Amino acid sequence: MSNSSSISHFLLLALADTRQLQLLHFCLFLGISLAALLGNGLIISAVACGHHLHTPMFFFLLNLALSDLGSICTTVPKAMHNSLWGTRNISYKGCAAQVFLLIFFLGSEYFLLTIMCYDRYVSICKPLHYGTLLGSRACAHMAATAWASGFLYSLLHTANTFSLPLCHGNALGQFFCEIPQILKLSCSISYLRELGLIAVSACLVFGCFVFMVFSYVQIFRAVLRIPSEQGRHKAFSTCLPHLAVVSLFVSSLMFAYLKPLSMSSPSLDLSVSVLYSVVPPALNPLIYSLRNQELKAAVWTLMTGCLPEQTRLVCSADMVLW
Repeated sequence: MSNSSSISHFLLLALADTRQLQLLHFCLFLGISLAALLGNGLIISAVACGHHLHTPMFFFLLNLALSDLGSICTTVPKAMHNSLWGTRNISYKGCAAQVFLLIFFLGSEYFLLTIMCYDRYVSICKPLHYGTLLGSRACAHMAATAWASGFLYSLLHTANTFSLPLCHGNALGQFFCEIPQILKLSCSISYLRELGLIAVSACLVFGCFVFMVFSYVQIFRAVLRIPSEQGRHKAFSTCLPHLAVVSLFVSSLMFAYLKPLSMSSPSLDLSVSVLYSVVPPALNPLIYSLRNQELKAAVWTLMTGCLPEQTRLVCSADMVLW
């Protein structure tokens, strides 16, 4: 193929050769996607309907749930379709749309995680300035900036990637369209532009990561100075879920895009891509709800229509504490 204009479709990675394994992969993807839809849907509904959850922390958590829903709906449905029908095809425009949407949602999610770290830092280290620094207008502006940055970031990468001439076939070594896999098909030195953009992106990601590490150092120093054991437990319960989500998301994403070529292999690439694109949307609701009594109470109220007395007392104590 002389260039990308002659490519009408791409061939995605076949996850299995036998019909039984294809159906097994379909069932696995179906279970993960349903778990992600249910968990994130409950968080969005609970935060939207629970007036006592209309705080900056839960506002950003709602936006995070939206980005999780978007990212898993971008990759998993096509993989399920291919596994169910035994196909590998994805159209050229469909591949471009998948790349754009995935980078948009993942980029927005990373910026939202950075903002959520700032929210935890202000609430614990500068509680007297919390209302000033994180008012409703400021929160709306920060969330809008995260989504807009993700959009521009995605537009830049997608436009640059799909402007490259492709002459090394149309088979991708991934179950969804991914920029590193598309770059392997390029036959032009122009692909160095995209590598340069990835390097710049890595610097941006690393800068945000350094900010989060610095913030958590200050947070843990402040938490350890809290005299009340209950206060320390409350602080850790709001910070540890965010730290776990950031660790899983950032480590898998950076390893996927920055690992040396000598470490690349089909099985490793597949495992890492699942870790950053499929697992977080399903696990994030569970991670956040396990240690947050207010969120668990809101979800329980949403599902049953009533709030247990024990849960009401715990939530009331937490609200008085903070």
